[in-house]
Amino acid sequence: MRSIRFKLAALSGAAASFAILAAVGLLLAVGAADRALEATVAAQQRLDLLTEMSARLSDFGLAAVAAAESPGADRGRMEDARSRVSAVLEAATVRAAATGPAPNLGIRPRERMLAHLRADFIVLDRQISAAVADMDAPRRGDRVRGALNGFAASAGPTLSLLVESERRAVTSAREEALALSFRLRVGAVALATLVLAAVVVLYRAVARPLLTRLGEIDRAAAAIGRGDLDTRLAIGPRDELGVLTARFNRMAARLGRRERRVVEDRAVLEKTIAERTADLTAANARLAAIDASRRRFFTDVSHELRTPLTVIIGECDVTQRAPAIPEELSRSVLATIRKRAGRLHRRVEDLLRVARSESGEIELVFQDVPLVPLLADALAGFENVARRQGVTLTLDAEAPGPLVHADREWLRQVVEGLIDNALRHGGKVTRITVAAATVTGADGTAGERITVTDDGRGIAPEARAGLFRRFERGERFGDGTGFGLGLALAEWVVTRHGGRITLEEGEAGGTRVVIMLPRPQAHQDAADVRAPEGTPPGKEET
Repeated sequence: MRSIRFKLAALSGAAASFAILAAVGLLLAVGAADRALEATVAAQQRLDLLTEMSARLSDFGLAAVAAAESPGADRGRMEDARSRVSAVLEAATVRAAATGPAPNLGIRPRERMLAHLRADFIVLDRQISAAVADMDAPRRGDRVRGALNGFAASAGPTLSLLVESERRAVTSAREEALALSFRLRVGAVALATLVLAAVVVLYRAVARPLLTRLGEIDRAAAAIGRGDLDTRLAIGPRDELGVLTARFNRMAARLGRRERRVVEDRAVLEKTIAERTADLTAANARLAAIDASRRRFFTDVSHELRTPLTVIIGECDVTQRAPAIPEELSRSVLATIRKRAGRLHRRVEDLLRVARSESGEIELVFQDVPLVPLLADALAGFENVARRQGVTLTLDAEAPGPLVHADREWLRQVVEGLIDNALRHGGKVTRITVAAATVTGADGTAGERITVTDDGRGIAPEARAGLFRRFERGERFGDGTGFGLGLALAEWVVTRHGGRITLEEGEAGGTRVVIMLPRPQAHQDAADVRAPEGTPPGKEET
């Protein structure tokens, strides 16, 4: 397929060819018009010369007649007429020689006829001169008239033929000019029609396809500008516009790919921002909860430390008010103060452990521990408090009891915390019973069960599960005491021991807290040997 440059060059060449053709036609027409005009003018001039020649011959004849009548009077007039006739004959001869042969006179050219007229005029002039010289007036006149009649008879047809020929030449030149004018008009119309047809053909063949393709490129560019990046162009002929169209399509494809990548990156960015915003929101919520818990923790720490301090201060006040302190009483008071001080120390340690437990820094020291002495030690710490509140503390277990693989201090603190919760939050409590027993589960494995039961107001079933969450308080804790760490800490300790802790309703009302601990493996194997065959699971439960 030829390129657009070739098409434009062909178009320019065609336009130049038409221009040259028009110029050549115009030159030819002007030349033909000039020749026709020259022919017409020349014929008219020759006709004018012949007319003048006829007039001069007439003047010469009149002068000859006058000279015949008066030989001496009009001789100058005759000489003047003769010279004029000679001059006209000379001019006609020269004009005839320049013009060429007459087209309507056959083989007799103008020069020969003019030469014949010149010869006849010379003969006439001699005859007139001889006749004028005759002394006999009548005969002189006859001779002059005879000479004139002879000249008329000889030169008249020739002159008439020349005049008629020139008239015909003038008419023919005019007709030729008219025909040329018509041909020129017809040629101009034909040339204009040809040029118009060529322009239409060139427009349909070259210009209109180029304009159509340029319009398509313009519309596609406008669509790309509006954001329609799926717009594509038909490549068409492999010329400059075809190359431009192919590059346009590649550009649109690259723009489409870039837009898709931008949209994908924007979606990923928005998703990332949403995720980070959600994370930040959750983190802020957690920080707000932690901050609220922290404020509540430090608000309630004083209350947790107040109880042992109150006991210590009360015992000291009792001792100071007494006038005389028996040794037995002083020993008991000092023992109570020491025990409460130690408990306060342990409570501080517990708070530190609670703080450390959030970061995993706490460590439990496991060993085989007799369970009953541990429970008895936990009950002993609350004897005076229970006595003042009128609460009976009971240990339902036989010494030394089973062994548990546990951290003694942590397990004791769990039991003390449960007893303390019963005393502080149980309402009208009259009895708190701590029991220990070995039970067999449904899977045949034995474990140690510890229960702390009170006969207080109890806990609603729907509130029991939530009390194991840190800082959670139920209706039972409506007095505002405690900061909700006891059950959460107890569950954490029991879970680290491999056991579980639950809240149940007591048999006579109130609340029963059940702790299930696994037995050491050696004692588990010994219990399996001692257990008689056929003992159903849970037989040892109390």
